[in-house]
Amino acid sequence: MADVPLNEERAARALAFFNRLRLPDVAGTPTLKDACGDWFKDILCAFLASEDPATNERLVWELLCMVPKKNSKSTYVAALALTALYLDESPNANMLLIGPSQNISARCFDQAQGMIRLDVRLDKIFKVQDHFKTITRRKTGTTLEVKTFDTKIVTGEIPTLTIIDELHELGNKSKAAAVMQQIRGGGITQKGGQVLFITTQSDDRPTGIWKTELKKARAIRDGTAGAKPIMLPVLYEFPAKLQKNNVFWRNKANWHLVLPNLGRSINQQRLEDDYINNGSVSTEAEQIWVSQHLNIEIGLGMHADRWVGADYWEAAGDDTLTLEALLETSEVCTIGIDPGGFDDLLGVAVIGRHSKTGVWQHWGKCWADRIVLERRKSIAPRLLDFEESGDLSIVDDLEVMAYREVAELCSRIRELGLLSDESSIGVDAAGKAAGLLIDALSEEGFEAGKDQKPISQGYRLNSVVGLCSIKLKAKSLIHGGQPIMAWCVGNAKIELRQNAEIITKAESGVGKIDPLMAMFNAAELMSLHPEAGTGGLVSIPEDYEVS
Repeated sequence: MADVPLNEERAARALAFFNRLRLPDVAGTPTLKDACGDWFKDILCAFLASEDPATNERLVWELLCMVPKKNSKSTYVAALALTALYLDESPNANMLLIGPSQNISARCFDQAQGMIRLDVRLDKIFKVQDHFKTITRRKTGTTLEVKTFDTKIVTGEIPTLTIIDELHELGNKSKAAAVMQQIRGGGITQKGGQVLFITTQSDDRPTGIWKTELKKARAIRDGTAGAKPIMLPVLYEFPAKLQKNNVFWRNKANWHLVLPNLGRSINQQRLEDDYINNGSVSTEAEQIWVSQHLNIEIGLGMHADRWVGADYWEAAGDDTLTLEALLETSEVCTIGIDPGGFDDLLGVAVIGRHSKTGVWQHWGKCWADRIVLERRKSIAPRLLDFEESGDLSIVDDLEVMAYREVAELCSRIRELGLLSDESSIGVDAAGKAAGLLIDALSEEGFEAGKDQKPISQGYRLNSVVGLCSIKLKAKSLIHGGQPIMAWCVGNAKIELRQNAEIITKAESGVGKIDPLMAMFNAAELMSLHPEAGTGGLVSIPEDYEVS
C-alpha cells in the first residue's frame, strides 16, 4: 500500500476505538488490538485519517481492497464502519454498508451489532435496530444502515460513507454502474463523502463494474492513471506474469505473499490440506480455488471437458493483430459466419493466410440484438464491456442493420482482392437466421452455392476443431487477443454424443460460442488451401474503416 500522509490525532482516535472492539464470533472474544493484523489497521488509518499536510484536505476519498477469502475482511470492515460512525460529528448524516446478497449483508450487520453488545459502553454510544439493520450514533443521530444491494437502495440518499462488501459479485448486475454513479454523485456534495470497496477476486472472468473498478485500481497502483487519483488501491495479488505461472502459485511457500491475515484467521497447514483435498481434485476446481484463496484472476474457462484449444489460446494472442493488420499482411482470406437469432450472437470470423509465413491470422466480431440484454441479464454487463471494446455491436434490428453490415464487410474484403473465386464465405446453413444472412450476402453479389459454402456442423467439424487446436499450440494460428473471443473459447466444451465428439456450450443459454463457431467455419475453408481471386498482396486505402 502506498504511504499516505495522516492526520495523526485523528488516526490515533480511530485506532484507539477500533482496537477496543471485540470479535463476537471467536472464542474468548478477543479485542481487535490483539486479533487484527497491522495490514488492516493501516487501511483503517489511511481511509479515515488521510490528510494533505499543505491543505489539510482529505486525500483518500475511495479505497479498493482486494484480499483473498478467510482474511476476516467482512468482520474488519464492519468494525471500520462502526469506527467511522463514532468519529463522524455530522448531525443526522447517513452511512451505508452494502452487501451483494442478503447473507453477506446480514453477516456484516451481525458482526457490527455483536461488537456493540459485547461492550456496555458502546451500548450507550450506539442504538441498534435489528429489524431495520440500522445502527445510530445517539449523540449525532447519524445512522449506519446495512443493506442488500439493489438498484433502489440509494434513491434519494446522500451518504457520507458507503462501504461495499464483495464488489466482484456486482459485476453481473446490469444496473450496478448506475447505482455507483449515484453513490459517488451524492458523496461529491458532502465534505466527507467516501467509498470503500472490499472484495475477493471473482471466480469468473471480471466483468461489469468489477472489471471497471479493478482496472482503475491497477492503473493507479502501477502509476498509469494520471495525476491526483482519489482512490487508494490495496491489491493482494501476484503480478500478472506470475498469475499465469502455475509452477509459481502452486508453490505453497509463495502463498503468504497474498495472505495478510496468515497466522490469525488463516492457518497455513489447514489451507494446504484444503487445497489438496478440494482445490486440486480437477482443473476446474483448482481454478475456482485459487481465484478465491490466492486472488488468481481467471482467464479462460478451465472446465474438465473444455476444448483443448483453450489451453493454447492465450499464448497465441497478439494484441497488435487488428483487422487492418490482418488484411495488409495476408495473401488470401476466408470468412466464417455463425448466424444469430434474437437470443444469440451473430459471429463473424476472418482468417488470413500470411503472405510470407503462411501463418493463419484470425480476427472476429459479433453483433447482437438489443433484446438479448433483457433476455440474458446475467451476461448483459459482459456484453456491454465487449461493445465498449469494439468487439460487439448491439443493434436494434439484426435483419436491417447487422446482416447488412456483415455483407458490406465481406464485400470490402472482396474488393481488396483477398477472397477466392469460390467458397470464400463459410456459413452455418442450419443457423436460426441463415436465410436472412444468405439474402444479405446475395444482395452484395455473393452467390449461394458458389461464393457461399454451407459448413456442416456437429461431429463433421471434428477435423477442423482438432486442426485449430494443433495450430494454436504451434502458433501457426494466431489471433488478436480479443476479450470476446477469450470468453467464447472459455465457454466451449467437448461433448460426447452417440460415439461422436462435438463442440458445444459449457453453460446453456448464457455461455455464448457463436464467434468461435464462425472461426471454425472460416478455418474449414482455409484448410482447403484457397488462392485469392486477384492474387497477391494489396494495399489498404488510408480511408478504409471497419464498421
